Amino acid sequence: MICDVCKTHTATVYLTQIVDGNMKKINLCESCSKEKGVADPTGFALADLLLGLGENQQVEQVAQTEHCPVCGFTQADFKKTGRLGCSSCYNTFSDALGSLIKAMHKGTQHTGKIPARLFRDLARTDRLNELRKHLEDAVSKEDYETAANLRDEIRQLEGGTPQSI
Repeated sequence: MICDVCKTHTATVYLTQIVDGNMKKINLCESCSKEKGVADPTGFALADLLLGLGENQQVEQVAQTEHCPVCGFTQADFKKTGRLGCSSCYNTFSDALGSLIKAMHKGTQHTGKIPARLFRDLARTDRLNELRKHLEDAVSKEDYETAANLRDEIRQLEGGTPQSI
């Protein structure tokens, strides 16, 4: 295969990237891959090459106004590498990251997952606590018929059977 950039040498580096469900491939010779910084993942953006920036065009320099106070990373560095420098970068570049993360994920807050069994146990515990509160209220109001029904429901949820009188 021939190098996609210089179109003269034999390609020895093969890169593949999936963008919006479409697979893009680029083949580079050893000299073009070194020139484009493929050996250094922080200095190489496959998307730039695929968009034609690899053909002796320079990436426009963005004014580096905002810096991370911890690592010194700039928004231009983030755009170039696709990575942040440290955990403080999330706070520093939060305005720009919000829309980007929202586009990539369902939301901007991590809610996590819990196993279905644990979810059922938590729901059961919440229901038991609610029933116990209602039971206390019924006893304090001297509504013993409702209290007996609540007691039976609590025992059933706890795995016991209601006692018949």
